[in-house]
Amino acid sequence: MTHLLVANAAAGSTEDEALTAATTALQAGDPGADVELVRCQHPDDLEAALDRLDGRVLVMAGGDGSLHLAVNRLHDRGELAAATLGLVPLGTGNDLARGVGIPLDPAEAGAALASGAPRRLDVLVDDTGGVVVNATHAGMGAEAADKAEGMKSALGPLAYPVGALVAGVRASGWQLQIVVDATPVHDGPTLLVGVGNGPSIGGGTMLCPDAVPDDGLLDVVVATGVAATERVAFAAALRKGAHTERDDVIVARGTEVVITGDPVCHDVDGELTDEHPTRTYTVLPQAWALITP
Repeated sequence: MTHLLVANAAAGSTEDEALTAATTALQAGDPGADVELVRCQHPDDLEAALDRLDGRVLVMAGGDGSLHLAVNRLHDRGELAAATLGLVPLGTGNDLARGVGIPLDPAEAGAALASGAPRRLDVLVDDTGGVVVNATHAGMGAEAADKAEGMKSALGPLAYPVGALVAGVRASGWQLQIVVDATPVHDGPTLLVGVGNGPSIGGGTMLCPDAVPDDGLLDVVVATGVAATERVAFAAALRKGAHTERDDVIVARGTEVVITGDPVCHDVDGELTDEHPTRTYTVLPQAWALITP
């Protein structure tokens, strides 16, 4: 099988070693594998790589953001359904990889590329045509990601739970209405609303613990407690994975969710958006293929 391996042009020596380990393991597991490495400096560079994909497996070396970019570009080009992708997880969180069982060790990820098989996964499509690969969340979750961004270099994956605790102390809440498959599930003060295709965000925080990325459904988690003690308690429970047991948390599942109310930022696969007063996410089932163990 032939592969086009796309990596960051600004990769350091550690990442170069990871790419070598992944490629070596891939070719050891599949002696006939042909791997071309392409380094992209700018998101637009990916377009040039896609122009000459020519049926090869597109292997993204990076995190959820890198995979998000590739899937969005393929979707925009009308080529997503026919493409097969692979992933070498080199990001900070690597939540989609966690959700589908791709090893986080580069050599093990390369071996999984050689021995794995394509698995068709869902995506979430918003009302502007943007695609969500793993998860999106608004409110405290987005603020937590913003706080974590400046701590990543020092704390690595620990930046996410620390950011969540900081945001939990500071966030004051938003007035939001959440409607799932035309049924209102919440209308009022909201600390966080999460929409999961995959179960985790922020390097393993199980925001939507029951989400399965190929079941044709999205999972919705709404935290409604905005008092200071509730914010801190929710942040602590989220870190432990016990938040869905709280009385001030609503859990729902469906094929479409509409979020309206106060303008609020959304964190989409680790990328922060502008504030939006309304946003709709709809499941597009079995939209793309990713090689998984």
